[in-house]
Amino acid sequence: MTDHCEQNLRAPIRQLTGVRIVGVGSYVPDRVVKNEDLAALGCDPQWILRRSGIRERRHAPPEMATSDLAVKAAERCIAAAGAARGDVDLVVLGTFTPDLPMPSTACAVQHKLGLCCPAMDVQAACAGFFYALATAMQFVATGCSKLALAIGADCNSRVVDPQDVKTYPLFGDGAGAVLLSRGSATQGFVAYALGADGSGFDLLNCPMGGSRMPANAERLAGRMQYLKMEGRPVFKWAVRMLVHSICEVLMAAKLTPGDVDLYLLHQANARILDAVAAELNIPPAKMPMNVDRYGNTSSGSIPLVLDECLSLGQVRSGSNLVLSGFGGGLAWGTGLFRW
Repeated sequence: MTDHCEQNLRAPIRQLTGVRIVGVGSYVPDRVVKNEDLAALGCDPQWILRRSGIRERRHAPPEMATSDLAVKAAERCIAAAGAARGDVDLVVLGTFTPDLPMPSTACAVQHKLGLCCPAMDVQAACAGFFYALATAMQFVATGCSKLALAIGADCNSRVVDPQDVKTYPLFGDGAGAVLLSRGSATQGFVAYALGADGSGFDLLNCPMGGSRMPANAERLAGRMQYLKMEGRPVFKWAVRMLVHSICEVLMAAKLTPGDVDLYLLHQANARILDAVAAELNIPPAKMPMNVDRYGNTSSGSIPLVLDECLSLGQVRSGSNLVLSGFGGGLAWGTGLFRW
């Protein structure tokens, strides 16, 4: 990683209020893949646990794609909100594992849900849900959408290499969705930042399949269709970025780390979250984790953990929630969301 990539964490702090979340839903496939199940691939179950905190993850069956995960999460979200599908007027889907290179997977989701509205993908890797959320909120805040569906979904098991024993065990499949409508002036992002640092472009990517490196037999033989990750520099960057961006956002919101009710961070690695909690003196009860059960679900991770906390009664009117997504790009988004 270049020095520029390590230091370029600055992003303008914005405010986006007057928007509320009226429904949340999530979905993970039924198939549980434990660390022990990966031993036949050459993966050490205890090494996985020590290095990531992951004990198991979910893998989608062959007939299930990203749009299917997204639809199931969206259906649960719309039902939880008690909304009519016909009232949903926008779909924004964060994913880096689309069903097809084109058209957008959001269009497949829109069709499967029976909606009549615009639909688009947002590709920001593991920051995809945060980017999709901020995008959909802009439409609601400006009056261009009355009921917007923001989804994060990834079928990671299709893009990680089973022969890469350090990366393959880290990822799982899952999806989450939120339904947005107009809210009070105090609801929404009291402060948030979207950032990107393209100098880290090569640290986390899928090399083949785009215009830079079209698919061919030689590249397939070289396994270039799979995700490639430089784990150590990405880990260090993620910890620095999280600590810096959380502090910046809280300062702008005139809050301290202790004023936050929950820190709902991208579930990439338990060691990343532990390091951030130690740096900011955040008690474990305020930083829920499900990475041990689901692995890194990329765009699905933030709404998955939000849905769990909501079902446990940990989120209520006025709750201060720090959300943060981060990943390839290098892209990130961090915000203080008031419920």
